[in-house]
Amino acid sequence: MIQFMKTLYIANKNYSSWSLRPWVLMKELNIDFEEIISPLNTGKYWQNYRKFSPSGKVPCLIDDLIDDSIDNGLTIWDSMAIMEYLAEEYPSVWPSDKAARTWARCASAEMHSGFPAVRNQCGMSCGLRVKLHQVDDALQHDVDRIDELWQQGLTKFGGPFLAGKQFTAVDAMFAPVAFRSQTYGLPFSQQSQDYMQTILSVPSMQDWYEAALQESWREIDHEQEAKDAGEILQDFRK
Repeated sequence: MIQFMKTLYIANKNYSSWSLRPWVLMKELNIDFEEIISPLNTGKYWQNYRKFSPSGKVPCLIDDLIDDSIDNGLTIWDSMAIMEYLAEEYPSVWPSDKAARTWARCASAEMHSGFPAVRNQCGMSCGLRVKLHQVDDALQHDVDRIDELWQQGLTKFGGPFLAGKQFTAVDAMFAPVAFRSQTYGLPFSQQSQDYMQTILSVPSMQDWYEAALQESWREIDHEQEAKDAGEILQDFRK
């Protein structure tokens, strides 16, 4: 029987929202993998990441044959591509119900390609608490749409997760929003805030958060993003 060994390359846990997505999904579904952190280094990380990732970005999953005599490993880059690749082997990546699965894929794709104001104005920095200078129209629009999506999923499929009783890829796709909201106090409805607390209490999310607080790396651009966004009230990092 052919066996593969999975290696997931990620960046700093404090900053890397894209790395979080496949990481938390694989952890919650008990998919074995080796984690390799390649820290962000201002102006240089693209060259470093190109050593293992064709796009020069993370996350990147390497699925290698355990048999070293055969050179037939697979490289999968981009969070959505990783999730779809995993779904071929692990059906629980997506909900089993067709309606829930269809909605989850649409919501995940919208998160993957949209919400630029949340990304640009509220960069992920797990260990900080920031009072925003303002919530402008663009940011409010993104928050409102995410809120609408979450309420739709929770109401239609019964919760406590977005597409039903089990944590699936759609929850992983929105997991960074929970950290961002915790950092910046984004104005979500009570139902969405309750959902975020559910996500933040998931064991793998707690593990990610605690590891993020212990990191000593600081990347200039990400640090400046937080300062530009608002007043830094607390810094819980090491």
